[in-house]
Amino acid sequence: MIVAYGVANLLQSVAAARTTVHHTFDPGLLLRLAGHRTYLVGLFCQVGGFVLAFLARRDLPLFLVQASVAAGLGVTAILGVLVLKWRLPVAEVALLLLLFAGITALVLSARPAPSKQLGTAGMIVLLATLGVIAVLGFFAVRLHGAPGSVALGSLAGLAFSAAAVAARPLASASSWDAFLADPLLYLLVGHSVVGQLLLGLAMQRGSTTAAVAAMDAAGAVPAAIVGLLLLNDKIWPGREWLAGVGFLVTLASVIGLTRYAEPQHHHAVARPRSRGPLLTPGVEKGPLLNTMQAEPATQAASTGLRRPTTRS
Repeated sequence: MIVAYGVANLLQSVAAARTTVHHTFDPGLLLRLAGHRTYLVGLFCQVGGFVLAFLARRDLPLFLVQASVAAGLGVTAILGVLVLKWRLPVAEVALLLLLFAGITALVLSARPAPSKQLGTAGMIVLLATLGVIAVLGFFAVRLHGAPGSVALGSLAGLAFSAAAVAARPLASASSWDAFLADPLLYLLVGHSVVGQLLLGLAMQRGSTTAAVAAMDAAGAVPAAIVGLLLLNDKIWPGREWLAGVGFLVTLASVIGLTRYAEPQHHHAVARPRSRGPLLTPGVEKGPLLNTMQAEPATQAASTGLRRPTTRS
């Protein structure tokens, strides 16, 4: 699951960089992204990760599953080093180690248990949440650069968090008929589609790391709280401290990685620029890298960056 999400974030960010930047909350972006083979492969990996996460939510608490999804950030960074020759600073390596240490603590503290049902009131809240996220996304899409990545990524995280809340009791459906007839299924699909659109818009605004780290941070906390309060999520007796430390360390590591989020891509715009893009210094040109563009030389010199920032 963690690997699937990490690969998906990397591939989808590449495809988002090749698509003209959208400044409206337009679902047509998903259709345009679907025209890129790289995006489709990334989407396939994300669907695989989603299925595995869905099955895990049948018995495992949301604080563990959502934190594990966030750990895909580390996988994306590692893939960037191995495949795209990114260079990670020492501080970021330390954050990656803390990230996996936090996940380990959560695994040791999580106690498997079936979910409680949400009930009609819970479904109404999920439906209202979907509407609120869509309205906020309509306005947040007007933001540019890193603020746009963070705002849209955070909204995507809230949408995916709501989808996770819907998935926890839905995974316990007793039969296919009950599964297909459950309103939670359609709330799950609605939140997932809106979240996917918001994530694509966030990645277009330059920083994959900022977009996905914001998504993971915003998506982990609400789901964890709802799971513990309403869905029968359990912690092994005496390990509450380990769960708390593990969750905080995981979340802090994900948020800390946003410090290294600088714009990764330039995108097609209506008015062409007079100066062409430059490849990132120290990175060889290849079929995949042809889809990614680096910062202009003047900005690279001023910031001292030697590689594109990691991850979704």
